[in-house]
Amino acid sequence: MAKSDESCSVQLIDGDGGFNVDGIDNFIKDVKLGECGLSYAVVSIMGPQSSGKSTLLNNLFGTNFREMDAFKGRSQTTKGIWLARCAGIEPCTLVMDLEGTDGRERGEDDTAFEKQSALFALAVSDIVLINMWCHDIGREQAANKPLLKTVFQVMMRLFSPRKTTLMFVIRDKTRTPLENLEPVLREDVQKIWDSVPKPSAHKDTPLSEFFNVEVVALSSYEEKEEQFKEQVANLRQRFFHSIAPGGLAGDRRGVVPASGFSFSAQQIWKVIKENKDLDLPAHKVMVATVRCEEIGNEKFAWFASNEDWLRLEEEVQSGPVQGFGKKLSSIINTCLSEYDAEATFFDEGVRSAKRAQLEEKLLQLVQSAFHSLLGHIRSGTFEKFKEAFDKALNEGEGFSSAASNCAQTYMAIFDKESADAIIEQANWDTSRIRDKLRRDIDAHIATIRADKLSELSAQFEKKLKDALSGPVEALLDGANNETWPAIRKLLQRETESAISGLSKGLVGYDMDEKTKEKMLTQLKDYARGVVESKTREEAGRVLSRMKDRFTTLFSHDAESMPRVWTGKEDIRAITKTARSASLKLLSVMAALRLDDDDSGEIDNTLSSSLLNVPNSSNTKDRSIVATDPLASSSWEKVSPSQTLISPVQCKSIWRQFKTETEYTVSQAIAAQEASRRNNNWLPPPWAIVAMVVLGFNEFMTLLRNPLYLGVIFVLYLLAKALWVQLDISGQFSNGLLPGLLSLSSTFVPTVMNLLKKLAEEGQGGPQRNATTEPHSHPTVTTKSIRNNSSNDLTSTASSGVTGTETGGEYSSRSKEE
Repeated sequence: MAKSDESCSVQLIDGDGGFNVDGIDNFIKDVKLGECGLSYAVVSIMGPQSSGKSTLLNNLFGTNFREMDAFKGRSQTTKGIWLARCAGIEPCTLVMDLEGTDGRERGEDDTAFEKQSALFALAVSDIVLINMWCHDIGREQAANKPLLKTVFQVMMRLFSPRKTTLMFVIRDKTRTPLENLEPVLREDVQKIWDSVPKPSAHKDTPLSEFFNVEVVALSSYEEKEEQFKEQVANLRQRFFHSIAPGGLAGDRRGVVPASGFSFSAQQIWKVIKENKDLDLPAHKVMVATVRCEEIGNEKFAWFASNEDWLRLEEEVQSGPVQGFGKKLSSIINTCLSEYDAEATFFDEGVRSAKRAQLEEKLLQLVQSAFHSLLGHIRSGTFEKFKEAFDKALNEGEGFSSAASNCAQTYMAIFDKESADAIIEQANWDTSRIRDKLRRDIDAHIATIRADKLSELSAQFEKKLKDALSGPVEALLDGANNETWPAIRKLLQRETESAISGLSKGLVGYDMDEKTKEKMLTQLKDYARGVVESKTREEAGRVLSRMKDRFTTLFSHDAESMPRVWTGKEDIRAITKTARSASLKLLSVMAALRLDDDDSGEIDNTLSSSLLNVPNSSNTKDRSIVATDPLASSSWEKVSPSQTLISPVQCKSIWRQFKTETEYTVSQAIAAQEASRRNNNWLPPPWAIVAMVVLGFNEFMTLLRNPLYLGVIFVLYLLAKALWVQLDISGQFSNGLLPGLLSLSSTFVPTVMNLLKKLAEEGQGGPQRNATTEPHSHPTVTTKSIRNNSSNDLTSTASSGVTGTETGGEYSSRSKEE
């Protein structure tokens, strides 16, 4: 590429039709064509070979095209198409020097390149100079006639929306005035136009629709050089501001922006080489598409590497960034503004479409950062809301008021901060993030409400438990006819108090009546449950309670002082009273009576069945037994859910209770017997009887011979055992004759059983005694042996007390004492 101080040139297309891509790109950079936008013009020159085209261009535009050396003869100096920038002309003007026509180097038949170069010049240029000899005007065989035919023919293949200026430069002008030459030239041009075949659409289209025809004349450069240069200088002035309206290149329709000139020229030459029709409007769109896309990619790359954007992207990963939206919008605006500046002269539709694509790509790039920022804003706002909400509650503000105020305040803060994050170019909806924050706030409020309500309910439940458990236990422990009415009254009073307190506590929670009523009902049910649970717990320990009550009443007098068994106490009455009180305890705990009181039914059933049962041994027929009301698993008029101790269980408990308290009664009787003996100075009754029967001497003999005494004592024990086993006093209570008959039928079996037991006792007595000790209280028997016969009377008396509880009386021995 040749260069001078003000102009430079490059071979655009070589003689073989090759396009110099690298050359034109470097040329455009050197002349800074890309900065010109639409403010540039392209001039090309056509004409016969060696007609002085290069000389004219060098003098007219200050270029440095190679000129023919006249001393070496006429030959081809310009091969292909050369491009140069005109020196000193504004706006920027490019000039193309085409290879001359009719050159002997290509021959007569090789006209393809001429047509291709002519078409290329017409497609690219705003002004086309037709260099022609003055003596060819009016001649049928003029040298420029084939050139004009070529120009007009290829013009039919161009679909161009603008007019091209055809400037005929008449060289070596003679004395004939230009005013006389111009009409003849225009007439010749018109004839050539008319003779060129045209498409049907342009068959009647005048030449003026396609071209602005200008005619200038120049003197001979060789003969009148000074005059030639003067005329060229005047012509040069016409190229200043040529793109202004009315100028030589005033029609700017379809002009490709300067930054797309290189690509446009390449594509035009490619289409021409492929011998296709050249649709310049479509070509303009294509060039605009490619160039705008290239510009868009350049700007996107610039944005992606922009330090301000990279800093924002990094900062937003760790937390909110103040002024994020404004900063990022400014960077995007700068990027788009630069795109607009470079693409402003391309097709508007293409430019706008590519701008929209660039904007979309930029927004896609920054969208993740935007969403990260919104996430930080949402989480930060949520945390601040929780702190403010907890603080408001701790300061005593009502729950509903605190929740409403804090939620409203921090939703407004989120709206403000998210508005600060909005990017002007994006129409992104932040409602999804806002809705998520609202859901998070509502969920937190609901959680805290549930916790607070649970805490409030637990508080009143604890109060109820403390207020009910102890008193209910005490009331059940002192069971009487007023126990359940007192429990019901206590439950009602404490429940009403708790419900009143809870109702006041729920005022600040803005609850609907249904939910409030549900909570109050749950508290009421809880209170009832506490009583039921406590009652069931006490019912599980009823046997222990009954024994404790029996022991307390039996062992202490009316003034709660421990009893001293002096022999004057009525053990039978005391035992009955204690057992009746214990049975009352069992009756109270047999069933729950929180809704109604049917204690009379249960109390009567237990009393009649357990305290007043007739002795079945006194009946004449043991098979005839009355129906047992306790032989059932449920109480009459009491639902299973309210039953704590079934009738069958009550019977079993009572039986166990009597068994386990009988020892206490026996001990009391023994203590009473001992007290009586200690207060009596006379010898034992048996000693008195022996002395009367035997006399003093025989009595002394017995004392001197202990063997006799042992035999007598054994006989006494056997007699005593038969007395107890046969229940002689009970048998004769119904009369002498029935008693004798009954004894005659049971005497022999009873004696046999007694002897059998004695034999078994003799073989394995110690082991069996150890096994049966908890139930039979063998210590009583041992004591009776050690204390001679005193404790025999205790055992007999104990059996008598037990018998009286079932309808019998004390034994005759007990009566005598």
